[in-house]
Amino acid sequence: MFLDLLNDALIDSLNLVPFLFIIFVIIEICENHFSHKINDIKKGSKNLGPIVGALFGVFPQCGFSVIAAMLYIKRMITKGTLIAVFISTSDEAIPILLANPKHFHILIPLIVAKLVIATAAGYLIDIFFKSEIRCENANIETEKGCCNHKISASSKLALIIHPIKHTINVFLFIFITTLFLNIFIEHIGEENIGNYLAINSPIQPIIAAFIGLIPNCAISVLITILYTKSAISFGSTIAGLCSGAGLGLLVLFKKNKDLKDSFIVTGILVSISIICGIIIHLFH
Repeated sequence: MFLDLLNDALIDSLNLVPFLFIIFVIIEICENHFSHKINDIKKGSKNLGPIVGALFGVFPQCGFSVIAAMLYIKRMITKGTLIAVFISTSDEAIPILLANPKHFHILIPLIVAKLVIATAAGYLIDIFFKSEIRCENANIETEKGCCNHKISASSKLALIIHPIKHTINVFLFIFITTLFLNIFIEHIGEENIGNYLAINSPIQPIIAAFIGLIPNCAISVLITILYTKSAISFGSTIAGLCSGAGLGLLVLFKKNKDLKDSFIVTGILVSISIICGIIIHLFH
């Protein structure tokens, strides 16, 4: 039985590898072209910051949340813009859904929901928190992404090496997650999964939001796969992916000298994720 479950998980995961690699190559090319331009957010941050930040954050890669955190620490963008980027960031969720055509119908609602939440939250936060914007250079050249690559790397070799490393990492995340889920479902039984994961309970988005705070690409993989297997609701998925700012939160706590401010940002992020997740969970 275990060998069958292992084989199923391996086949399901391997089928996604070619699609994931192609997607990550495209993402790498776009990231190298656009990552430097995120500095332009500061020019219109007071008026356009949140919506521009949300749009940049929607793009499925690991660098923008890190760059946004650095810009915020230098007070080059507002708190609302930072939160907008954090909320709209989805790490591996979009590539995983893109790699499997049968899940395309999930993609647009997911992106739209996160974009709307991120933009609205960003502007509301800027109303309550008056941020001073300064013009200076943020040192993002040495910041690293999820695969320990430099955010600003633009060599031709990096355009292939990083997608390969990223594909391998995501493949392993998907394989391990799928295997454990297969074992869980086989052992518990599909009829009991709802009781264990609180599928019909508003508590589930709260749990998902706190899990999403863990700064690791594997978390977005876990949340996405759980949703595609109907183990969690769409509201819980939104809650988990909205709070999942990737390495951005890690950089914020590491570089921001104002620890209280970092906790405030985190508190706002998780609160918005929980509230929106519960609302969607109850009415979706």
